[in-house]
Amino acid sequence: MASPSYTVLVVDDDASIRFLCRVNLELEGWTVREGAALAQARSALDDGDVDVVLLDVHVGAESGVDFIAELRDTHPEVAVVLLTGSVGTPTLEGVEVDGVIAKPFMPTELTGMVRKLAPRVARGAG
Repeated sequence: MASPSYTVLVVDDDASIRFLCRVNLELEGWTVREGAALAQARSALDDGDVDVVLLDVHVGAESGVDFIAELRDTHPEVAVVLLTGSVGTPTLEGVEVDGVIAKPFMPTELTGMVRKLAPRVARGAG
């Protein structure tokens, strides 16, 4: 049975990470949108129909962690998963995320996290 179609937004300044995420998520039947900068992420979110955001801790010179507060204000229905290549866990005190995936990660970690979160988000919207 095919997976229901959800839309995942991958926000990372590293093109190889975006590619890895896109290929593995599309194999599961999900629609994937990409952003290499937070401006692209904002545009994609404003276009609508995003269920899960995979967000790098550092998007170029911008802070993905700081962007989470904005996301929670403007799109509270969207699940947010933080991607981090930082040593140790970034300071998340007062930051609401639905999951954290450490880089490097296995594709099954990525797809498993989205599989867990997307249906919950879709149910909450209906």
